[in-house]
Order: sequence, then C-alpha cells, then structure tokens
Amino acid sequence: MRRQRHAKIVATVGPASASPDKLRELFLAGVDTFRLNFSHGTYQDHAAVHAAIRSLEKEVGRPIGILQDLQGPKIRIGTLKDGALVLTEGETIRFVLDGIDGDRTSIPLPHPEIFEAILPGQDLLIDDGRIRIKVTGLSADYIEAKVVTGGRISNRKGVNLPGTVLDMSPLTAKDRADLAFGLELGVDWVALSFVQRPSDLIEARTLIGDRAGLVAKIEKPSALEHIEDIVRLSDAVMVARGDLGVEIPPEEVPGRQKELVRICRLMVKPVIIATQMLDSMVAAPTPTRAEASDVATAIYDGADAVMLSAESASGQYPVEAVAMMDRIISKTEQDKAYRSIVTALRSEIEESPPHAVASAAGDLAQAIHAPCIVAYTSSGTTASRIARTRPDVAILAVTPDENVARRLCLLWGAHSVRSEDVRTYEEMVEQAEAHVRAEGLAQPPEFIVIVAGVPFGTAGTTNNLRIVQLRLNQT
Repeated sequence: MRRQRHAKIVATVGPASASPDKLRELFLAGVDTFRLNFSHGTYQDHAAVHAAIRSLEKEVGRPIGILQDLQGPKIRIGTLKDGALVLTEGETIRFVLDGIDGDRTSIPLPHPEIFEAILPGQDLLIDDGRIRIKVTGLSADYIEAKVVTGGRISNRKGVNLPGTVLDMSPLTAKDRADLAFGLELGVDWVALSFVQRPSDLIEARTLIGDRAGLVAKIEKPSALEHIEDIVRLSDAVMVARGDLGVEIPPEEVPGRQKELVRICRLMVKPVIIATQMLDSMVAAPTPTRAEASDVATAIYDGADAVMLSAESASGQYPVEAVAMMDRIISKTEQDKAYRSIVTALRSEIEESPPHAVASAAGDLAQAIHAPCIVAYTSSGTTASRIARTRPDVAILAVTPDENVARRLCLLWGAHSVRSEDVRTYEEMVEQAEAHVRAEGLAQPPEFIVIVAGVPFGTAGTTNNLRIVQLRLNQT
C-alpha cells in the first residue's frame, strides 16, 4: 500500500479509535503514524492499542509508526472556596504557595518554582489564556497581581507563564514511568512536552538512547529563543500550536510555524504541525473552509506531517477526519502552485558531500524523468537528506532496520520498506529493481536513481549516486 501523497498524517488514538477494527479503518483512510497520548488512558489501554497496531502492520505488510506523547509538568491553581471565583478587570488578587479553599486574597498556586522565577511585570494566564493576570509584587510565599482580563476560574485550572522560564524538568515522575513503559512496548517516537531549553533534550536523550526517536514539542516561548539548538538535539519537532498559541500572541503563530518548518528542513529533521487542524470535525462530518486552508498552508510550507488530536481520539467522525485530511493533502500537492512554492522555500544545502549527493539526486531524477529515487538508508539519514529538497518524485527508503522503517513514517515523501542489507553494487542494483517493481513505482525501460553510502551499512555516509535502467527481461 503506497500513499499517493508526500506529506504524512499523524492521528491520536482515544476512545473513538482504540478498537482494532477502527484502527484498521483509520490506517486505510490514510494514517501513517498513530499517537498515544499518555495524558490519558491506562497502561493496559496503551498496550492493547500498541498490540493492535503491530498486528495491523503484519496484516497490511507496511511499516506503521507509533508516537508516545508524554504529558509533561502540569501547572494548576489549587482548590477554591465554593469551587470557583469570578475575577474582575482591574482588581488586585493574591496567589499563595500553600493552602486550600482559597479566595481572591489567597488563591493556591502550589508550585514553588513559580515563586522562585517570576518577576513583577510578567503575566500569568489561567484557563488556556482566558484570564490574564499581571504580577505587581511578590515575596517568598505570595504573589500580588492585577487582573488584566477577568472571568470565572474554577478548581485546578491550568496556568501558563509566557514570560517565565521555570527551573523545572520536563520529565515528571509520571513521565519517567510512562517513558520506561513506552520504550518497553517498543514505541518508535517519544514526544517531549514542556521543552524550555536545550538541556531538556539532553536529559530525555539520556533516558531514551537510540531506542526511539526524540520529538521536541515546541509550545513554550523560551524554546523559541533557543530553537536552533533544540532542533539540532532532537530527531523531529512538533509545532504544538495550542499551547504555543496561548503563550504568544495568536497573530505570531503563523509566522513562527513557517519559521519552524524552514529551520527543520535546513537541519534535516521531520516537522509535525499539530493542534486544532480540523477541530470542528470533533462534532461535524465536514471541516470549516478555514480549517481546510490551515491544513493546506502547512502542506504549502513543506511540513513533513500534519496531526489530528481530538478529531480522531474522541470525536464523532474519526475516520472521516482522516479521510478529509488525506484529500486536502493530496489536492494541495496536486495544485499547480504547490511545486513552485515548495521549491521557493527550499533551504540552502550544507556544503558537504552527503548533502550535495542527496540534493543532486532529486535534480537528476527530474532531468531524466525517473519516477522514483531509491535511498539505501541504515539510520534514515540518507532518506531525510533527499526528502529535505522535496523532490517531485517518490522516495523509496530501503532499510534493513524495521525500527528505522517505522520512524520513516513521519518523513515527507518516504515510502519505506525493510530489506536485507546489501554488500555489493550488484546486490544494490538487483534489490532496488526488485523493490520498485514490487511497489509499483517504475516499469521497464524507465530509469531510477539510486542513492547509497559506501561502505554499505555505514550510517550517514550518502556518497554514491547511480542511474539504472530497469531491464525488460528481469524475472
């Protein structure tokens, strides 16, 4: 089964989509990678979904990616008297470190990290930014603040701190336990929430090693200040626009999205655009036209993947949402303006032989009208380098590593297959011919372009480029 599009679809699994039959429907509708959201569900739930996906993988004969999304720290106010409190614009309130059943003079905020880091003039946002509070004064155990935008708050509502960098690990005790469980299951990607600084990625990498790819979720303004280092230390990036859009002005989100896609392409890292892409399809069988345009914009930008959250996890129309996203991607990539836009956004190629070879492969394939590029890749790097240029042909990623084949389900344009490692040029050519025929990518007497690293099996070399004409008499 080969997708007739380049960009990939990530879909979150939840109550609406966790059954084996529904997972199969979602895959057939277009899902390339399934997201397991560890903010919800039990270990038993996630294990059952993981097993069902791996069973489906065997049934369809195609690699399927699984992404574990860790919850990260959750900053919340404590409990309030009568369970809620209405704040009025202009009034002065006080947050306290300890206490329960607070009122406007003693709203519990049981996070000492905030009291240590916050400064006068900085903002606190409550309930996804609906309530805005500005700090006017503080001490070791209380914070004085003025209400800028009022409204009703209730027990344990979430708090965002857009201008404050907290001395807090992105990995809570729950996350560490969840991570150990996910790695034991065999997830392909781990998404790290609450990334503030490059060192957060180093901490996670120490625990993950090479057992899964590491996805940095960009949802904090402080991460944007160190974005190049964060991208460099990750294996992929998720633009988590929901939380990011709370902490930075909404009008800045589109530009930041484009910037993040550009940086990720430059650094050869897959990038996922996430949150509220087809949000109205949680309760309706079709999206708004604005949502369709939002998905299309991510595709025009050159994103590797777009993601569904509640639409596929708890919505009434999970399969329809995936099918709609599939159609939007396909239609956008067929648009006559798409190729010129993606080419215009092409990043500069690093001056090194591996990057030059990968870049040349796309140009060469176009010049000789080759229908595909065969990328031999032991780590996924060669395929990623080719995908960065967004060539107008299929990329057949051939790897001996099943785990790499699954991770490539996030990579733009990559159709991955697992195959035995090659040892000679003759084996390389024979195997490439066999795979492109089997996948229906080319037929004699068409030419194909083969990219590999020599010596074979050495990760990241990407130093060999070859043109092969398919033979009519091959059996």
